Amino acid sequence: MARNKYGNGKVVMDGVVFDSLAERNRYVELKLLLAAGAISDLELQPRFELQPSFKRGRKTVRRIEYVADFAYTENGQRVVEDVKSPATLTTVFRLKEKLFLFRYADLELRIVA
Repeated sequence: MARNKYGNGKVVMDGVVFDSLAERNRYVELKLLLAAGAISDLELQPRFELQPSFKRGRKTVRRIEYVADFAYTENGQRVVEDVKSPATLTTVFRLKEKLFLFRYADLELRIVA
């Protein structure tokens, strides 16, 4: 099992590759909630555009995206969820979190430790 820079290894379940065992475990919990009817519309690794690409002179600047671990509907509210360890709560993540909260104010962002 190859390890990433945070010491986590990739884990496969249901044909889906997860970045960590914690993320896979959360997936198992969410599948149970889905089966029980507590949540619906479960998505894995949904993408959210934080800033579109643009041109500056001759250079094209790539868009900025936030890729969450999961998204689902709970009690009529769309929830976006990311499984994080202290090591993965980086300054880049915190910046993307702020951009996400500003742009997608109607969605709830949950960080699962």
